[in-house]
Amino acid sequence: TGSGQQSVTGVEASDDANSYWRIRGKSDGNCQRGTPVKCGQAIRLTHVNTGKNLHTHHFPSPLSNNQEVSAFGDDGEGDDLDIWIVQCSGTYWEREDAVRFKHVGTEVFLSITGEQYGHPIRGQREVHGMPTANHHNYWKAMEGVFIKPSMDPAKHDEL
Repeated sequence: TGSGQQSVTGVEASDDANSYWRIRGKSDGNCQRGTPVKCGQAIRLTHVNTGKNLHTHHFPSPLSNNQEVSAFGDDGEGDDLDIWIVQCSGTYWEREDAVRFKHVGTEVFLSITGEQYGHPIRGQREVHGMPTANHHNYWKAMEGVFIKPSMDPAKHDEL
């Protein structure tokens, strides 16, 4: 059921190589490498292995009947339903922060609860959109490359 687009699932292992997403600016915006992500900033999340964007639309999710979240587009190019707002407590998304992602087009929060798929993706949890902010929609970066910007962009310490 649903849209027929690629499913997005969650796993317990924080070092699963198929769980890496790249943060990008929204399609008509710019997101320079090393620039801090502001709380309230619109972003796209692009799956590293497939080049598809985190996406949602008005289809029910197959297990929980919340809103389906899928992977959509090619080489990081999708549509306006790939844009999410970072919700965090300070000025910027800090490395240790738990954040929420609110979808711009449908206003749901990226969420995960306990529903697990069976065959062929046994044990993977359904990722979906929920209409309200709650404890199921906090996310934390567990791995990745974090670039601390220089205080003086004109000064470089490396050759």
